[in-house]
Amino acid sequence: MSDSSIIKNLEPFSQILARAAERKGGEEFVLDMAGGCLTAEQISQIPNDRWLSAFTKQVFQSGFVWRVVENKWPDFEQVFFDFDIEKMLMMPDELWESKAKDPRIIRNGKKIMTIKDNAQMIYEVSVQHGSFGQWIANWPANDIISLWSYLKKHGARLGGNTGPYALRRLGVDTFLISQDNEAYFRAYKHIDGGVSSKKSQQTIQQCFNQWHQQSGLDYTTLSRVLSFSVGDNFVGVDSE
Repeated sequence: MSDSSIIKNLEPFSQILARAAERKGGEEFVLDMAGGCLTAEQISQIPNDRWLSAFTKQVFQSGFVWRVVENKWPDFEQVFFDFDIEKMLMMPDELWESKAKDPRIIRNGKKIMTIKDNAQMIYEVSVQHGSFGQWIANWPANDIISLWSYLKKHGARLGGNTGPYALRRLGVDTFLISQDNEAYFRAYKHIDGGVSSKKSQQTIQQCFNQWHQQSGLDYTTLSRVLSFSVGDNFVGVDSE
């Protein structure tokens, strides 16, 4: 995606930052809370099993109580051999069926089978690019929506915010379309259709690209600051 696409009447990011600073207790505090993505080199070093673990955790947390998933996660790691990609792909169907009934984990057969499918996706990408982390590290943040689209198309249950939140979990530089951020783009009439539509996501990407050019801030920081500037989240509460 070209950075030359210009969104007319886009609010300067300096105004968004000023508003967030007023709500959150100062610019330095806001920027300190908002940062946190890894470098491309650090992303490239994340092993394949950690990507599968992050995707799986996000799949299970989608539509479920996050705390329950978090508390059970050590058992998930044990049951699924620390999400070793080769072991996942070598497991016979009867073993998958057995693990789907294991009382130590959340017994949701359809979500459990996403582990196998997403392991296959990670393996295939790794064959072509050396590792899944290296592939992700080379993906440009100014077209992160195309990465989201790839995960949705080639992965299992990684559409919507599931894939993006999993990427953020591991430190990938990405904005998120949280409820607060979506409300912002609607209030300023930058989008009017479904937030998951290609048109809406391209427009939102272009907004973040312009803000990135204006501010020099990474996309994770831009996204969090935007969420701090709107909605019901005030000092110490992060909607992202």
